Amino acid sequence: MAAKLLYTVIVADDEDELREAVCTMIPWQDLGFRLVGSASNGLDALQMVEQYEPDMLLTDIRMPFISGIELARQVREVRPATNIAFLSGYDDFEYAKQAIQYNILSYMLKPLTMEGLAAELRNIRQKIDAQFALFRQNAAQPGAPDARAAMLMPLVLDDYAEAEGNSQAEAYARQCGLLRDVEDRPFYVVMVTTLLNEEGGNCTAPAFVASVDALAAKYLRGVSFFTAGKVVSVLLGNPSDFEEYLHILADEIPQMAARVLGKHCRIGVGRAVRSLTDLHGAYREAMEALRQGEGTESSVQFISDLVPTVKSGSLLCKRALEAVDQHYMDADLSLVSISGMLDVSPNHLSACIKKYAGETFINILIRKRMDAARELLANSTLKVQDVSRRCGYTDQHYFSYCFKKYCGESPNAMRRRLGAEKAGDAL
Repeated sequence: MAAKLLYTVIVADDEDELREAVCTMIPWQDLGFRLVGSASNGLDALQMVEQYEPDMLLTDIRMPFISGIELARQVREVRPATNIAFLSGYDDFEYAKQAIQYNILSYMLKPLTMEGLAAELRNIRQKIDAQFALFRQNAAQPGAPDARAAMLMPLVLDDYAEAEGNSQAEAYARQCGLLRDVEDRPFYVVMVTTLLNEEGGNCTAPAFVASVDALAAKYLRGVSFFTAGKVVSVLLGNPSDFEEYLHILADEIPQMAARVLGKHCRIGVGRAVRSLTDLHGAYREAMEALRQGEGTESSVQFISDLVPTVKSGSLLCKRALEAVDQHYMDADLSLVSISGMLDVSPNHLSACIKKYAGETFINILIRKRMDAARELLANSTLKVQDVSRRCGYTDQHYFSYCFKKYCGESPNAMRRRLGAEKAGDAL
């Protein structure tokens, strides 16, 4: 019998005693988990998630610097395949429910006994088992044909739809349940997904439709079907839905394929279109993105990433680093906001930065802010609070923590040392 897969975990809590107890007293392996790291604040936890790509983050909801909910949101941006379990005080429970859309698997109320935590970890283990099993859908028989998929297939695959046929298509779409009513006028995005084996050959099976649909349903309305070695998904939403969720879904599918199936996944995504009769053009764009994405650094290609040369490779990475240099003082700067400035998807930008700069966006941003802070502390009389603000930190304590972690001493200690050195030189 194959050894049981151990799910990797990071524990984050600012109460040192509780964190140590959870890390050392829980029989992780017996419960089906492997502890890979622990953090005392949200910033360290986020960096660990990027580094270790864990299956689960067990975090307190009240954390220094980044709250548990903000941490959950940021984790979903970089690693949507990571599940989150919250530890929360009674007063935070309602607040915690706001984060329901951030892959929250469990809420546990403090104070917590080790027996209670172990029991909940058994439940979590079963939930992740079920998730992985659903994604691993390898039933010999694909599911029953879906009337919505049957209605969409010819519109997507065949180039015969006339513009005046749109009202007819919409009537049929309402009839089979794809659209809710006459007021339901979504945009549509076509996404094409393929699975590859170790040799790079296509190994996509019809049952993979269920895996893609299960993940897509977390974020957007949609219907998928299998055709000629690929899963084609028609996703419905308004532009803000797509802006918020599409890149997350497009990252989660390859992350789950790698973790659960041990397979590489390629995805092509077309532009959003307004009508059902535009679906064939959107499909062709998704296929073109899929083809052009072969041999690139990212598993995911949006057609909008592939047009001009400035959107590819080292040039894109250079432009992103220039944007960091220009905007590092903006507290809201993020991979998503820079990808918006450069008109590419966050997936594509993240992959380019990792390939050409050799590290993650968050580490590059922190280094830029710390270098700027060092310069200001050494060569200006600005208060630490003002230096903090000028380097993109609204919380002075958070700034001081990052500075000490990065530079090995606190901002004030550095100022005192430099002052003493200058005084010594003056003698």
